[in-house]
Amino acid sequence: MRTEVTGAGGVRIGAIVEGAAGAEGESGDGPPVIVFVHGWAQSADAWQLQLADPRLAGEFRLVAMDLRGHGRSDVPEDGYDDPRAWADDLAAVLHLAGRPAVVVGWSYGGLVITDYLRVHGTAGLAGVVYAGAITELGRDHPGGAVGPAMRAALPDALSADVDVARPAVQRLCGGMTAGSGGESFVDDILAVPAHVRGGLFRRDVGSADVLEAVDVPALVLHGERDAVVDITAAEYAAGKIPGACRRWLPGVGHLPFAEDAQTFGEELVAFARDAYRKVNR
Repeated sequence: MRTEVTGAGGVRIGAIVEGAAGAEGESGDGPPVIVFVHGWAQSADAWQLQLADPRLAGEFRLVAMDLRGHGRSDVPEDGYDDPRAWADDLAAVLHLAGRPAVVVGWSYGGLVITDYLRVHGTAGLAGVVYAGAITELGRDHPGGAVGPAMRAALPDALSADVDVARPAVQRLCGGMTAGSGGESFVDDILAVPAHVRGGLFRRDVGSADVLEAVDVPALVLHGERDAVVDITAAEYAAGKIPGACRRWLPGVGHLPFAEDAQTFGEELVAFARDAYRKVNR
C-alpha cells in the first residue's frame, strides 16, 4: 500500500506500507514496526525484497519511505543540507508506526537516521540498523569515508548535464555490487534532479557525540567488498555507539539487502525481535 505523510515545511513524503496488520496506537498496540530509509538518488523501491520477505512481512509492519526529492515524494528546491528537515521528515514517517520502531538506513539513509538522532534523540525508536551506511559527511569525517567507486564518480555524478553525469553514474553503479547487478540503478539515479543529487552532498557534518549518545540497540552491517562506502565508516560508527553489534558480510558490496537478502533478512529479524524484547521489559 502506498501512502504519504507531511514532512518538514509541508513537504509530502511518500511511503510504502506492507507486512503484518493489526490495531495501532500510541499505547504500543499492533505489530512491531521496521522503517526503511534508502540511500542517495534511490527510492523506497530499493527495499522490494524486504517488503516481500515472508519472514519480515509475517511478523512486522514494514514501512519504506521516499526521501524528499526522491521517488514519489515532493521535490522542493532546498532543505537537502538541513539536518532538521531530514529529522522531521523521518519523524513524520515514524508517526505511522504508532509505537517505537526499528529504523534501517542504507548508505545516505544512515545519515538521515543520524540526523533524526541529532534532533530528536532516540524518542520513538526501538533500535537502529546501519547497512552499508554513512553517519557523517565531509572531508576528515571518518563516518563518511567513501570507497573507490564513489570517489571515481564525484563530482561528475552530480552534474545537471546528463552527458557528463551518465558515465560517472555508470562507473558508480558498476562498483555497487561485488558481482553484477548494480548497473540497473543507472536510470533511477539520473531520474533524481541534479539539484537534489548535489544538495545531499552540500554538507559538512560530524556525528561522534550523536552516536555516543545512542541508548537503544544498534546493529552495524556492512559488505566487506563495499566500494561505495568504505568499511572503515562502519567500523567508526560501531566503535562510537555503545554496545553496537557488528556484522561484516564476506563477498558482499554496497547492496547487502540485495546481494545477500537471505542473510540480511535473518540478521534483521533476529535484531528486531531482540530490540522489541528489550523495549517491552
